[in-house]
Formats: sequence, structure tokens, C-alpha cells
Amino acid sequence: MQRSLLTLTATTFVTWTGQRITAVALPLVALDQTGDAWTTGLVGGFAGLPLLTSAWWGRPFRHLLTSGRTLALLLLIQVGGLILVPAAASADAVNAVVLCATGLITGATGALLAPAQRSLTADLADAAGSGTGLGARSLAWQDMAHRSSMIFAPPLGAWLLVQWGAVPLLWCEAAAVGLAAIALATVPHAGTPDDDVAGAPATEPDHVTIRAVLRGDRDLAAGLVLAGVGGITWFAFPLGLALLGAELARPGQLIAAAMSGYGLATVGMSFVVPLVVTRIPRMVAIRVSWAVLGVSFLLFPLAAPDLVAVTAVAALGGVTIPFGIAALNALVTERATGATRRAAFTAETVLHNGGASAGLLVGGAIIGAFGAAPVLVVAGLIQIAAVAVASLWPGRGASARGRYRSQAGDLGREVRQAGRGTAQ
Repeated sequence: MQRSLLTLTATTFVTWTGQRITAVALPLVALDQTGDAWTTGLVGGFAGLPLLTSAWWGRPFRHLLTSGRTLALLLLIQVGGLILVPAAASADAVNAVVLCATGLITGATGALLAPAQRSLTADLADAAGSGTGLGARSLAWQDMAHRSSMIFAPPLGAWLLVQWGAVPLLWCEAAAVGLAAIALATVPHAGTPDDDVAGAPATEPDHVTIRAVLRGDRDLAAGLVLAGVGGITWFAFPLGLALLGAELARPGQLIAAAMSGYGLATVGMSFVVPLVVTRIPRMVAIRVSWAVLGVSFLLFPLAAPDLVAVTAVAALGGVTIPFGIAALNALVTERATGATRRAAFTAETVLHNGGASAGLLVGGAIIGAFGAAPVLVVAGLIQIAAVAVASLWPGRGASARGRYRSQAGDLGREVRQAGRGTAQ
């Protein structure tokens, strides 16, 4: 089990590193082959569509993605999408259709893969023995593997772009994902039935809706909704600071300073979180992390245009986020099982990442209408207000780690009752 968990963490690192290294190459290939600037965003735009709708179309597939072999098959399908662009580029045949197809395939496989991989990690930890906090620690290490690549992968990608060119980089990403698929194929099915959880019924429906999960556990719902609010308001950070820098005659400087401060803080803390995640109060960590990020949004207009101050404020926002995400993943691991767990991780992906995509889609127009500084302030206030509402929202009242398992059976019963006849 330990080796399987290490494999899952390693594949997370490889796939995210490859994605970040080639992030600059794909738009350049699109621009070079089509000659139209508007095509450079097609892959990212179409990749977001499956993510935003995966709660609907992905529900029949969730119960199938419960072993390393099925995840490996999903990655191989992703490889097929990744090679479309470099293969077409070799024949000078890259066009809008190829770019859209690549976006849809990689977006769909990514929307299914992220929650399925987290759920399999939790299932393997359950099989290794309950009460050890192994699932929470393993998910925290995976988050660290994901975050650490944001420090070195972009500059490495820029250097490799100069040395090799854009198209070879895209082939390398496909090869890296293919190797990750081979590694994932060695990970077994966890084999943890739902009745291993105290009080849980022997069977559970394969298709549990996200709405049923949100209705089944108020603490879990609060954590997921806060992640969604954080995702929707995230656009104020990259877009708001980029435009604020232009307004203050520091084009590109504010966002560069903020991203550096945020990135270094969040990556640094991601190495600490796995060591302490079993002792973190779940709901406190979730609420504090989003509240502190909201406060940092409020402080950005005051800190600008001082680059040192902007860096410090961004670091303040980034230092707590890994704790909040780890606490939410731990909450899902400890309070849900089986189909309920898979639906909860899907909800986390859809609400946070999908919310971020939706926010970025409309964020530019909002900032253009109201100005960068006011939007940053309002985005911060929204996050703080959401945390305040979540704090007043009565939870399940069980924060002791030893009681999570007994509550999972209650959650399963509530989910089944809420899920009957519910359309997602």
C-alpha cells in the first residue's frame, strides 16, 4: 500500500510538471501554425467546458475509476489528446478543430482523473488501516507534489523551449503522461467495501449526486462551498493585480511580485502540512485559510505600488491555503466512503477549479467596468463574508478524529435518502 501511495504521488508530480513545462509551448505552436492569435486560447477554453459540466456527464463513470488500471486507461486517453497537436504540427495541419479536440479530450480526462486519484488514495489508506491519518497525510503529500512544480517547471519550460523548440516539448509532455499511466497500472484496487466503516450499510448506490453530498454533511458542505467561493473570486488576484499594475505605471511588476510571494509561501507550507495534518482542526483550518486569503485581497490596493509590500501580502494569503486544502481533503477522507467519497472529491474539483475557470472567463469584464482596486476589495469581502456565514452554519458537531468513522455510516444513509430521485 505504501508503494502504491508513493506511485500516486509521483504520477501527480510528473503530470503537473509536464503540464507546466509545456504551458508556454502550446500557444506558440497554435499561433505559428494558424497565424491567428485567437486560437492560442482554444485549448484552455475548451478544456474548461468538461470540467464545469463533469458533475453531470461524469457521474456514470465515477464508480468505474477505482483502481490504478482504470486511471491508467484514462491517462492513455489523455495521451491521445495530447499528441493531436504535435502530430498535426509535424504535418503543418494544426487548426481550430485540432485545438478544440485537444482541449475537450484533456479537459474531460483531467476532470475525471483528479477526484478519482484522490479517492483511490483515500481508499488505499483505508485498506492499510483506519485511525492512522495515512489518507490525510498522503493527500497532503500529493498536494505538495502538485504545488512544488509551480516553482521550477515554468523557468525550466522556458529554457527547454529555447533549446528544443515548442513541438518537441509537446511530445515530451505526452511521453511523460504515458510513463505515468504505466506506473499507475501497477496500483491495485483498494478493495475496501463500504461496510468496513462502522455503522455503514453493506451496499451503497454507485451514482451519488453532488447535491446529495452537500445535503448529507453540513461541515463538508461548508468546506466545499468555501472552496467554490475561493475559486470564483480568484480572478481578482491575477487579473486584478495585472491591471492594477498597469494603472499604477508598474505593468507586470505587481503580478510578478504577488505570484512570487504567493508561490513561495504556498509551496513552502506544502512541505510542512503533511507532517502536521493529523493534528489540524478541520473546520478551523478551512475557515482561517479562506479568511486570510480574503484579507490579503483587501490589503493589495493598500500595499501597491510597493513591490515588497505586495510580495508580503501575497505571501500572507498563500501561507494558509495548503492547510485549508489539506483539511478539506482530510474531511472528505474521514467522513465519506465509496461513491459518496468520489462524489465529494468531484464536488471539490468542480466547485473550486470550475469556479476559477468561470471567474477568469468574466473577470476581465468585471474589472474593466469597476476598476481593479474595487474588485480586489469586493472579492476579499466576499470571501470573508462566506467564512462568517460558514462559521454561523451549525455543523455536525463532531471534530474529534475518533468519531469521524462512525459518522461516515450516518452520512451514507443521509446521502441515500437525499439521492433518491435527485437530479444533478
